[in-house]
Amino acid sequence: MIAGKILSFQFVRFLVVGVANTLVGLSVIFAAKYFLEVRDVLANAIGYAVGICVSYTLNSRWTFAYQGNWVPAVAKFLVATGIAYAANLLAVVAAISVLNLNTYLAQAMGMPVYTVTAYLASRYIVFRKVDGVG
Repeated sequence: MIAGKILSFQFVRFLVVGVANTLVGLSVIFAAKYFLEVRDVLANAIGYAVGICVSYTLNSRWTFAYQGNWVPAVAKFLVATGIAYAANLLAVVAAISVLNLNTYLAQAMGMPVYTVTAYLASRYIVFRKVDGVG
């Protein structure tokens, strides 16, 4: 039953938002580096901050059609994003140190872990509908 929900149209929308978010974030990073000559760490932070804003906005409005209070939703979204990143990092480190996988393959294996964790947290915690709201 959970597999059916994960592979729903809503999940497809979540993936589309993820692709858009990635393209916007990378564009901001590259623009900051190229046009503003910003160093890597700062450019990365700016790009990720913009990407998180894009992700929250598109997911709350388009993916989940959330109509609840945005303040707690933003806080939950930031926590969910942090948890998804931690799950990703754990999967990558485990793939490298326990399974002895190539580091590039390990990085790729971490992406679905992040995506599924972020989706489930967004659907059931951040943007969940309560009494017909949200």
